Amino acid sequence: MAGLFDAVPGGGAAVALDEVEVAILRSLAVQLIELVGPGDEPVEGEDPLASLFAEGPSEPPSDPALARLFPDAYGGPDVKPDDEESRAFSAEFRRYTENDLRTRKREDALAVIRSLDALTVAGEGGAVLKLSPEESRRWLGALNDLRLAVGTRLEVADDEEDAGELYRLPDSDPRKPMVMAYLWLGGLQESLVETLMP
Repeated sequence: MAGLFDAVPGGGAAVALDEVEVAILRSLAVQLIELVGPGDEPVEGEDPLASLFAEGPSEPPSDPALARLFPDAYGGPDVKPDDEESRAFSAEFRRYTENDLRTRKREDALAVIRSLDALTVAGEGGAVLKLSPEESRRWLGALNDLRLAVGTRLEVADDEEDAGELYRLPDSDPRKPMVMAYLWLGGLQESLVETLMP
């Protein structure tokens, strides 16, 4: 498997991971949950259906990584709506969708953590993580979110253009560990996409 996902019979995917890789993935998933923020639990005694109709924020996040994960619907991650009508549409769209998006992103990251916690890594050989088709889709969502967040922190604007520069960073550069994680996540994501294609 060589550290990338392979398709398994009956659907789903599998990847060989060692102890360090498991620890890195788990840590990144925990950080993603912390970045996205806690879920809103219904208040004791309050109607649980009311939370389904709760309105979310109307302003884009100020954190660049969150802005990348929750871009404006009428602009984009790096393009702010330039007229009043587009800003109003973006605010309205965000108000009714962002809470659900945050919940899905937390659930995807939590699925990664749970599957890693259930994995028994013995010795230097590591272990093979096997995912069902549903787990594979959750992992794909989490890997995408992780890559977007790490890429934003590294100020990656264009994958192809910036990849060459990232590969050439000297080992002494303090960004090097984050760059290695970013590139590794990209390889995992790409191989997982290939396993899910018919």
